[in-house]
Amino acid sequence: MKTTPRFALIGLTALAFGFAGCSPRKPDTPPVPKVTADAAQSGASKMALPVIGPVPAWSLKDLNGEPVGSEQLKGKVVVLDFWATWCPPCIKEIPGYTELAQKYGPDGLVIVGVSLDQAGPDAVKTFRERFKVNYPLAMGDETIVAAFGGIEAIPTTFLIDREGRIRDRKVGLEPTDSYEKKIQSLL
Repeated sequence: MKTTPRFALIGLTALAFGFAGCSPRKPDTPPVPKVTADAAQSGASKMALPVIGPVPAWSLKDLNGEPVGSEQLKGKVVVLDFWATWCPPCIKEIPGYTELAQKYGPDGLVIVGVSLDQAGPDAVKTFRERFKVNYPLAMGDETIVAAFGGIEAIPTTFLIDREGRIRDRKVGLEPTDSYEKKIQSLL
């Protein structure tokens, strides 16, 4: 019987985490949401995203101490990204989010990175400077994680429409051009 070399197993494991997200266990599969009438009528030229549910009320302070939350972001399209500085898939997404924030910010897009780092805000500030993050970053806590139904793996990202409804929940990486189409459908 032939055995698999150890480095091959390590490589496959790293590859799996790179696509699935950072977690020691497989995330639960979210329920398949029903497509509501307003999503179906969104127009032939736009991607129809289902309404998953209302966004829970949430409030945090960004790394500059300014409030950021559902109340401040009413009427905006919001990408709420739960991430950490040590998570390779999270880091891989950041350049795309930076581009999207710059490109669509004038149209009402706001990206908020909710860091789940236990190292604290200083580590996140250093990361922000190093990677030139141009959107608000805030430190997450158990309250916001619970409000969004728990976070099984990171990155976990919610796309919220202007009416305060969750329209997409993704766990792990998604190519920027694919995610941009979802954002465009809500702008």
